[in-house]
Amino acid sequence: MATKEKNIWILLIFILSGLVVGGLLGELASKVDWLWWLSYSQKFGLEEPITLDLSVMQITFALMFKISISSIVGMVLAIFIYKKV
Repeated sequence: MATKEKNIWILLIFILSGLVVGGLLGELASKVDWLWWLSYSQKFGLEEPITLDLSVMQITFALMFKISISSIVGMVLAIFIYKKV
């Protein structure tokens, strides 16, 4: 009996695409008066980049996340679609 095997990489792609599409829709919703709440977001991460100087090369690290209500909704929808597929 063959089982339906789900790949974790496909789930990650679904979640990331849900976050991106949800974020884009949130930015569009910010221009509509009664959908302003979808664009409410919070930023977290490194405010200023961290620089590592090794004399031979210089490496700069920076990471910032901006999570909005619409991106969370997009992520939940992506997980729901993934489970149905």
